[in-house]
Amino acid sequence: MAQTMTSPSGITNFVINKGNGVKGLSEMGLQSLPKQYIQPLEERISTASFGIKNSEESIPIIDMSNWDDPKVAEAICSAAEEWGFFQLVNHGVPIEVLENVKDATHRFFELPAEEKSKNSKERSCSNNVRFGTSFSPQAEKALEWKDYLSLFYVSEDEASALWPPACKDEVLEYMKKSEILIKRLLEMLMKRLNVKEIDQEKEGLLMGSMRINLNYYPICPNPELTVGVGRHSDVSTLTVLLQDQIGGLYVRHTTRRVGFMSLR
Repeated sequence: MAQTMTSPSGITNFVINKGNGVKGLSEMGLQSLPKQYIQPLEERISTASFGIKNSEESIPIIDMSNWDDPKVAEAICSAAEEWGFFQLVNHGVPIEVLENVKDATHRFFELPAEEKSKNSKERSCSNNVRFGTSFSPQAEKALEWKDYLSLFYVSEDEASALWPPACKDEVLEYMKKSEILIKRLLEMLMKRLNVKEIDQEKEGLLMGSMRINLNYYPICPNPELTVGVGRHSDVSTLTVLLQDQIGGLYVRHTTRRVGFMSLR
């Protein structure tokens, strides 16, 4: 028989203070969504109003196998201008690396709550490693149905010492294998802005800082009433997103939102 949570404070204590996250709530077999996760009507994702309007409206898919072809750069820059989003195939990041980091993500979130919460805001030994839930649960009126692990990269030595053992090797490998792709994308976009050549001394500024967010969205009893991540725009220069085969991501195009499944 599933446990019941009768008060918001009880749920807050279980999810946040004890580090169980929404994964812990989901595993209790709740039959209905707790009140503090119910989003206002205007924030809910209605699949009736989202989706592909016609066969021509789909997120651009760009083949990077011949990445130095000017047509590839043109396709990427055009997609960035029109959509702000595009999918890449033959991008050079090995499939094995992608699958390994997804497996490592699941491995971390399958850890006992006590182990995961060692990386919480209150207990983490570094501000660069943060396990949490929702976005800002102390300030939000309606919480998001997600748990996350955020890893800010300073150096390999720090990452090796402080990142959770359950996933650090796979995440570091993913970062290394993605770096060339990121650099190529930034160079293409910069040339569109008439920056013809990047000064090697300033290349570090171009690449900037790197943060990896591992997001986990557990089974939800009433998904139509809540969101995993609400509508937003990222603040980073460039986001490289790896989605699993479950889907659920929507991208805004003009006045509509278009959903899509992951490509390899």
